[in-house]
Order: sequence, then C-alpha cells, then structure tokens
Amino acid sequence: MYKIETPDKIYGRLFEEVQGKRLFKDSKQFVDAIPKSEPATILASYEASCQRDDFDLKNFVVTHFDFPEQEGSSYSEDAKKPVREHIESLWDVLSRQADSVSSDISLIPLPKPYIVPGGRFREIYYWDSYFTMLGQAASGRIDMLESMVENFAYLIDKLGFIPNGNRSYFCSRSQPPFFALMIKLLADKKDDPSVYIKYLTQLEKEYAFWMDGCDSLEKDGDSCRRVIKVGEGFLNRYWDDSDKPRQESYFEDLELVNISARNPDKMYRDIRAACESGWDFTSRWFSNYKNIESIRTSDIVPVDLNSLLYFVEDTLAQAYKMSGDLILSQKLSKRATIRRKNIQELFFDSSINFFCDIVLPDFKHSSALSLASIFPLFFRIASSEQAALCSEKLEKFFLKSGGWVTTLNYTGQQWDAPNGWAPLQWIVYRGLCNYGFDKQAQEGAKRWVDNNLYVYNKTGQLAEKYNVEEIGVSAEGGEYVVQHGFGWTNGVLLQMMNELGLD
Repeated sequence: MYKIETPDKIYGRLFEEVQGKRLFKDSKQFVDAIPKSEPATILASYEASCQRDDFDLKNFVVTHFDFPEQEGSSYSEDAKKPVREHIESLWDVLSRQADSVSSDISLIPLPKPYIVPGGRFREIYYWDSYFTMLGQAASGRIDMLESMVENFAYLIDKLGFIPNGNRSYFCSRSQPPFFALMIKLLADKKDDPSVYIKYLTQLEKEYAFWMDGCDSLEKDGDSCRRVIKVGEGFLNRYWDDSDKPRQESYFEDLELVNISARNPDKMYRDIRAACESGWDFTSRWFSNYKNIESIRTSDIVPVDLNSLLYFVEDTLAQAYKMSGDLILSQKLSKRATIRRKNIQELFFDSSINFFCDIVLPDFKHSSALSLASIFPLFFRIASSEQAALCSEKLEKFFLKSGGWVTTLNYTGQQWDAPNGWAPLQWIVYRGLCNYGFDKQAQEGAKRWVDNNLYVYNKTGQLAEKYNVEEIGVSAEGGEYVVQHGFGWTNGVLLQMMNELGLD
C-alpha cells in the first residue's frame, strides 16, 4: 500500500508556523509548494535560524520553496470566438501528462494523462472528473476519457479508494462515488460491455471502502465510519478518518473552531466530511442553517450519496452476472433492492413532497431542501408519483432565470442560494428527462446555458459556479475567489448544448 507522507508530518513546526500565521492568503499554496532541496535540509535550516531576531518567515519560505501557477485561472479569449472552440482550447490548457517522480511533496503521481479543474485546483478531483469526462466524450476525446478512468483505477489499487484529489493531504477522505458512472460512460462510448469486467476489481474495492465496518453492525442505527445499519440493509454518510484541521485550509479551520464552543475533534471531522461530500460548504450540513459553527455532516444521511451507492450496487450486480458469478450478483442485487426501497420510503418526506436528507440519531427529515433531492430521479429510483411531485417543487421554488438554484437558503456559503453549479444542473436535467418532464428539463438547461454564455461573452471565461438569480452578477461565498477554467462547467455546457441542439 502507498506510504502517505503529508506536509504536516514532513515539515512539523514549520508547517504549523506557516499555516497557523496565514503566511499565504490561500492555505493551499504552502501544501502544494515544491521544496528546492530535501525537506530535512530545509527543516535543519529553519531550526537553526528561526530563533534569530532578524528571522523573516515569509522570506525563508519563498527562498526554500517554489510555488505552482494557477493554470487556466486567467485564461481568456476574445469572446467573439465560439464557446465550443474556447472549450476545445481549454482542454489543452487543463491537460496534464502522466506524472513523473518529482520533488512535489504532496502530489500523488498518476500514470496516465488527465484533466484538472483549473485555477487553484491543479490536481485531479474525484467527482469533478465525471462531469469533465462528459465533456471529453462530447469532444470525442475518448483516449483522455479512458486515461482518466485508468488513473482512478490506479488510485484504488494504490490506496484502496479514490481520494478527494491526488494529494497526500486528501487521503483521509473520498468524494461522491462516481467511479461506476465513469465506467458506464466509457463502456457506452466504446460500445464495449467488457469495460465493466475490466474494472470490476477496482469497483469492488471502492464499494468495500464505503461499506467498511458494515459486518460489525448489529442493530438499527449502529454506525461505523461511513456506514449505518438500517433494517435488513445499510445506508451511508460522509465521513473523514481525521479529526484535525484540514492541511489545505488550516488557518480557516483553526479560526472557526476557536470561535466555537463545540468539541474541536467532532467539528473538524464534520468540516472534513463536508469536503468529502463535495458540497463545502452549505446549510445542508448545519443544524442552524445560518451558522457554519453548527455543522454536523457526520450526523446527516445524505440522499445523493445513497442514490450513488445504489447505482454502485446495481452496477456490481450486473458486472458479477456478466463475469458468471451469480452468487455475488444476487447478493449485490438484493442490497441494491433494499437500498432502493429505503430511499423511496425513508428519504421521501410526504408532508412536503420532496426527497430530504435524514438526521441521526432519530432518522428525522432535514428541513434543508436542495438539489441533492433529485439524485433519486437521476438514477431512476423514485416512483413516478414521487418524481412528479419533485418536478413541481423544482419548478415552483428552484428554477431561476439562470438555472436551478442549489438550495433555498441565503447563507453566504457557496453551495447555497443564489448559486448554481454545473454538476447539479446536469443531475436535475437528466433526472427530469428520465421521467418524461422534458419541457421543464430543457427550459432549465437553456437558462443555464444562456447564463454561461452571457458571462463568457462578457469576460471570455467560463466560471466554476454562477449566480442563477441575477445573470451577470458574480457568484460569491466560499473560502476562495471564484475560479475559472473550468473542468466541470466546460463538460456540462458541451453536453447541454448538444442535447438542446445549440451551436
């Protein structure tokens, strides 16, 4: 198994000084820095000089480290250039060749070419990549699509799971499990069902990661890491195996915990678990929707995660059947059937006619409504009646002038109103189409595309997220400024334009 050496362990007191004093506005700068000499040599120099009266920490760090550029963040073109051509050019800007062994301390090298999101996100990210891969498929770049699947299979073999991103400091958590969907996308584009067999072992390993500890659970409500016992089956939650400040957001986490009266270990874990969800941050995870100090991610059983794991179980069942292992096929098929029933019955709140997250320990419905509720439609889990009721709720409350809004809460967090995000636009669009609500799906998709194109025509750039309530007004919130590039925006935009028949 791969030996994980994280920046905090490598640099010790130097790491704490740099990050704790917020030497850089973005804490990610230092953990991505490349040492100019051996870390032990740098540390020895630091210990020998840090007590001197004239010691300058910033000058020391800049002298001993190189800092990577934010690729694609400033990449713009004359907006007269068609957006499709712009995206094709961006694929080259955001592409990385196979990594060689280097002095980049935190980067986990990948054996095949890949696409990064852009800006400060200069490594591969798990769930982002599925939506970027939609764009690779739309661009006919099947070789890159396959390379990215290969890289994720490699990470599973190397680490036992797919981390948040290919950085050592991300290796205590994953992200929403889209690997099965990546396999399906590749198999469909190659028209080759054997793809499922090729990656069956890796899909098994990823599923084992999410279900780790399930055999030790005896009664309803028992939990272990990411899995919870419910009746004859299991449900899952987001988690992180660390209860320390995030290394890439060290100062921010220290600051937040210091103003809170909560148990630091629980709070750090809940912050990290929200990062595993990909929704960092949102009122979905707060007990008091206005206040991030009330974050409780590990107490939430999310409807989107469980819909994804239903698809993993169903995909495994089909792959086992193709391989001739009928016993395992039946086992996973049964698990998928139980999970599907639980999603339909436990997550659907008939008092408001919408799928909701569940709050532990009482299994009550969360009052935070979000586009995560449409994942059961995307995976065809919802009944026809449930889907119809959800579509009504979407049209009445979520559909805005520039697309579908992520939640109905205005908190200043980036995964809340008034912001919209490309991956959720695709989930909602396809979910509505799955149940025949084509007109509503196309209207929302068209508004999103128009929003993207309006900003592109004004700036020559495509953004990480958009304000869907005031077109042309920049999206806000989060721990960093809006990034440009941007992998999943490019991928979803291409696919939606194809679906809508737009040039």
